[in-house]
Amino acid sequence: MRLIAAGLAVVLAAGCGVSTPTREGTASPTATATPGTTSGGTAAPAKAASTQELETAYEQVIAQVLPSIVQITTKVGLGSGVVFDTAGHVVTNAHVVGQATEMEVSLATGGTSRKAKLVSSFPAGDLAVIKVENPDGLKPAVFGDSSKLRVGQLVLAMGNPLGLSGSVTQGIVSALGRTVSEPQNPGSPGATISGAVQTSAAINPGNSGGALVDMAGQVIGIPTLAATDPELGGGAAPGIGFAIPSNTASDIAGQIVKHGKVVNSHRAALGLRGRTVLGEDGRAVGVAVASVEAGGPAAKAGIKSGDVIVSLNGKPTPTMSDLSEILTTLKPGDQVKVEVIRPDGQSETLAVTLGELQAD
Repeated sequence: MRLIAAGLAVVLAAGCGVSTPTREGTASPTATATPGTTSGGTAAPAKAASTQELETAYEQVIAQVLPSIVQITTKVGLGSGVVFDTAGHVVTNAHVVGQATEMEVSLATGGTSRKAKLVSSFPAGDLAVIKVENPDGLKPAVFGDSSKLRVGQLVLAMGNPLGLSGSVTQGIVSALGRTVSEPQNPGSPGATISGAVQTSAAINPGNSGGALVDMAGQVIGIPTLAATDPELGGGAAPGIGFAIPSNTASDIAGQIVKHGKVVNSHRAALGLRGRTVLGEDGRAVGVAVASVEAGGPAAKAGIKSGDVIVSLNGKPTPTMSDLSEILTTLKPGDQVKVEVIRPDGQSETLAVTLGELQAD
């Protein structure tokens, strides 16, 4: 899992490191039931039946989905994964596999670990697919349609938090359509996730790459980020986690399985590499262009290395994350206006036709 700083901030919610803790919204409300009683003080049968029905539903979903959840162990840590097909493909987060090309996979239901290899990783979307060498007995999960999710739906998060294999937590869908950015560091690609599902189900380090499941037993998200609260010293903000929508995960994983890589990211790009720059007061003031892709959108528009991007379509871009988040709201082919500060201090606004974000 990775954490998001809230202010909230986001951190890789269930990051791959067991000892490394891993990002907006409000905590989901707790439903308080008013006990139904008879004149003698005994619980009303309807309430008891309702509780038993919910418990039974949870048990059925867990029994159905848990066999499709795996633990992924690399030389630097662990995370979770979801069995994608009978051929042994498993979808997980890019930050779970990191730089590893080989790993060990263990089933949540037990048994000896199995060797697996990386098929391909898509760091920009924090997704990856690995393939287990021995797929015997692997049970593919059923991926649901995340576009049909509703705020308030009951969900379960399944994975391996803190290395506790096959753990399950429950909550609700707290919000939909969030855009969240991961902090960039050696263990995180610094991805920006659009359309993220916010949930109150507890997400802890080791949950990343696991499954967020609805009560029909369908995977509707891949838990990836958890919020942190600066006022708590950067500790996890309870009840605020984020998952990559299942429609995005299944699309990207399907491309990797079929082509060995992502061939259509569906995401807009400027075609440049940049970094956040600070002003004299220490505050972020823009994105310094480190390099531009030859023949790419930025190069064609006249953006050059050394320029500092300060806004896109009039929206300030003080950090690389801000620029990335704005780009996730746009599509390849859109024409945008990019304001840059040239090395000589002159400001210029350029028209750029966006290209498509390519897989690394």
